[in-house]
Order: sequence, then structure tokens, then C-alpha cells
Amino acid sequence: MRFGVDEAGKGPVLGSMFAAAVRCDPDELPESVGDSKGIPDERREQLAGEIRSVATVAVAEITVERIDDPETDMNTLTVVAHADALAQVATDGLAGLADAGDTNAVRFEQRVGDRVDADVDLTARHRADEDDPLVGAASIVAKSAREAHVEGLADEHGAVGSGYPSDPTTRAFLESYVDEHGDLPDCARRSWSTCSDVLAAAEQASLDSF
Repeated sequence: MRFGVDEAGKGPVLGSMFAAAVRCDPDELPESVGDSKGIPDERREQLAGEIRSVATVAVAEITVERIDDPETDMNTLTVVAHADALAQVATDGLAGLADAGDTNAVRFEQRVGDRVDADVDLTARHRADEDDPLVGAASIVAKSAREAHVEGLADEHGAVGSGYPSDPTTRAFLESYVDEHGDLPDCARRSWSTCSDVLAAAEQASLDSF
């Protein structure tokens, strides 16, 4: 029995970030478990269901309000997300791996471990989601939670795209929302430069109209 931890949604300009922890015997996991970024949407959702059927799974959400809090930063929030998910499945003596959410993997594992009450044997490694089945499973579950969240935003607002700054649909949504309402939607991470750019462009357009 081991565990794996990973997050999804660290970089988007819209919506929450999610982390997932998966605890089970790796041999019980379905085949083809790996980094969620390389798995088609339909297959990812199928795998997420299969993982939940054989493993103990926990998900932690970091909301937009927490992300925009000037008293914190994304590195710390990534630590918090991993720790909050891991704490829900952790037991004394359990060992496992997290995908390092910091340039310094040792620092990341120490920061996460310090936030978990259980005495776990935690290691963090970069790109662990690519070759460790349990971290890969956690990546899939976290991505599934993030995608369900984005679908909820689309149900509320219409087409929002992936939520990433590089997505033209996301950018168009932000621009049209600001044009119509004069402000950003609640689901936008105001502290992101993309939001600042959209607001500045709208203000300049308003000035140019005079």
C-alpha cells in the first residue's frame, strides 16, 4: 500500500486549483495510468472512475479567493493543496510520492510533510506523474476534478475555454464579460497578469471612445 499526490490547475486564469491523493496497492490500478495531460478526455474520465473503484481517493480545492490573497503565493498554495489531499488518506508509516510543485523537490516534500499530522514517508520528485503509477493516478483524479469545475463555469457563463491564459476562448470570454459588466467575473484570478491586461485594455477602449 502506497500513495501518490499531484495537482491540476496551477496555471489557469479561471477557476480553482485541485490536488488529489490516491492510496492503494499500485498493482490494483488500471493499465495506462499516467500523466493526465497525455490522456484523451473520455479515457481520462473512464480511468478516474476506475481509480476511485479500487483506491482510497481524496481531493482538495484551492479557490480563486485563496489564490488572489496577497498574503500567500502559488508555491505555498500548491504545498497546502498537496498536504490537504494527502492528510485525508495518510496513516502512520505510509510511504509515497508527490509530484514536486517547487523547483526544489526536497524543500517541497518537507513543506508538505510538515502540514500532515500522520507520520508518512513522503518523497517529492519532478515529473513523478510520468513514471509513478500512483502519482499518475492522482494526476488523473485531480485533472478530472478540475475539468468538472470548468464545466460548471461554462454552465454558468457559456463558453469559457480551458481557463488557461493562452486559450483564445478564455481570453475572449474575459474581454466580453468585462465589456458587458465593467468588471471581471468572480471565477477569474484577478492577481494574474492576464486579468490586469484585460482590464487595462477595456479602460483604454473606454478612453478612446471619448
